[in-house]
Amino acid sequence: MIMQTLRNKVQLIGHLGKAPEVKNTESGKKMARFSVATNENYQNAEGEKITETTWHNIVAWEKLADIVEKYLNKGSEVAIEGRLINRSYTDKEGTKKYITEIVVNELLMLGAKASA
Repeated sequence: MIMQTLRNKVQLIGHLGKAPEVKNTESGKKMARFSVATNENYQNAEGEKITETTWHNIVAWEKLADIVEKYLNKGSEVAIEGRLINRSYTDKEGTKKYITEIVVNELLMLGAKASA
């Protein structure tokens, strides 16, 4: 049996926590950053319904960044497929910080169209 190549793939459906931040990088590429909340519901040992919210850092580039900028706002519901990346940076105090982000490959807008 031949083992299939494993891929770095993430799929999420959730809501934006705030309006996307869109900018052009020094190299001229357009980038959009936003966060998406996903909820998981379960019952605890006492039978109470519990909702856990997880926030995900999302990055979209070029044409996808254009779509994000034009159509997405706080509360927008989206389905996202992408890949995980890990990066680090040093903050102003000199502390090394680590961050995990999802780089979008595909984006689907869900829910009702927001009124303008």
